[in-house]
Order: sequence, then C-alpha cells, then structure tokens
Amino acid sequence: MIESNLIIVDDIYKFMKFQDNEAEIYFSSAEGGLNFNPNNNKGIENINKLKEWFELKDVGYLKQIHSDIVHIYDGKIIQGDAIMTNKRGVAVGVFTADCVPIIIYDKVNKAVSAIHSGWKGTLGCIVLKSIEEMKKTYESKLKDLSIYIGPHNMGCCYEVGVDLIEKFLESNEFSKEKIIYKRNLSLQNCIINQLNSIGIGLNQINLVNKCTSCNNEFELYSYRKSSNKEGRMFSFIFLR
Repeated sequence: MIESNLIIVDDIYKFMKFQDNEAEIYFSSAEGGLNFNPNNNKGIENINKLKEWFELKDVGYLKQIHSDIVHIYDGKIIQGDAIMTNKRGVAVGVFTADCVPIIIYDKVNKAVSAIHSGWKGTLGCIVLKSIEEMKKTYESKLKDLSIYIGPHNMGCCYEVGVDLIEKFLESNEFSKEKIIYKRNLSLQNCIINQLNSIGIGLNQINLVNKCTSCNNEFELYSYRKSSNKEGRMFSFIFLR
C-alpha cells in the first residue's frame, strides 16, 4: 500500500495524491466547494484550471454513460466510462459522486487509465475490459500494473434493492460472502475479486478506503447523501 499525501491548491481545495514512479494520481474532494461537473460552466472552468495547478498539457475525460466502453484519449470528448493514454503531461480522469473511480498505471510501458465504475460498469467488468485494452494497445503485462480504487459509496453505506443483489449473485464473478452484507453491496470487493480472478494480487491494489457517505475526514460529494446533486469529484492520473 502506498501512502497518500494531502495537497492543498489555492489555499482551499484539497486533493489526495499518490506518487507512483513516474505517475501522479489525484483524487479530488469537495473541500471549498470544488466541483468538476462537466455539465456546467464552473465545472469546465475547474477542469481547465487543472492544467495550471498541475502543469499539464491537456486533461482528457468522457461523457460518462454508465457503460463498459473504453477509449484511447485522442483529444475528443466522447461517450464512454474508461479512458487511457501514454502521453506525458496529459491527464485522464473520471467524474464521480458515489460510483467507484479506478486508476491504473503500467509502470513499465508507461501507460495510464482512469475508469468510472458504478454498479452497471462493475457488473459489466469494465475494469477487466480496460486492462485488456491496455494489453492490446500498450502491451501491458498484468504484473506491471498498479491499481488505485478511490473514494466511493462503500459497502458500509451502499444499500441497494433485492433485484440488484440478485443480478450480482447470478454472475459467476462474485460470491455472496465477499460482496453482500444484509442489503448492502460492496462494489470495491467486486472489483478486487475481478482483478484477483485474472492474476492481479492484493499487493498491486491500493485502496483509499474513503466512503462518500460516512467519511468524516474530507468533504466528499455523494449523490445519495449530499444536498448538492450536481457536485462531482475528479479522479485523474498523468505521467511526468
């Protein structure tokens, strides 16, 4: 497990930072009202500010649709829920307010990926499809990958309906003991199980373990809990 550092920007905005070899990984918070919702002008403004704050050439993101669609970033904003690049100084990231942000870093072939994994993306194995694309495009090997799972509505608080629980239990990917407690679903454990199933060990997986619903350490946006339904955090990675 790699420890995170707290980075404060403009004396008010807090980011959790992980330094991994030549990659920098950031998970934003809601401190100071920092909102990255790409559907409003302030969100776009804050996305553009990342270039100045972190000395970036570009920031790539997608129109997220709760899919299992994976894209190589080419400068365009298109629909999908996983985005990757191997260009230095170019960040790729995803927006969340309860769903799971996943960051992947190939430390040998120097490629990075950011994934938005809600229950639909998790059930559709978007993290595994992203890894397959990294293997195909960048010749990534499983042993060279570092995985980061950021703040989200964790199993302690993510209560779901019986129908959704049954969907997960019907999948061969998951066992009830690891992912279900009463009416709560742990998407994080689902994702870890998927990663383990292809040979990625626990020593490669870094957990932020911050629940968007009950965490008291940082202000975090939660679509379920927050009064601000428009608030979005941004989780991103780039190569120096």
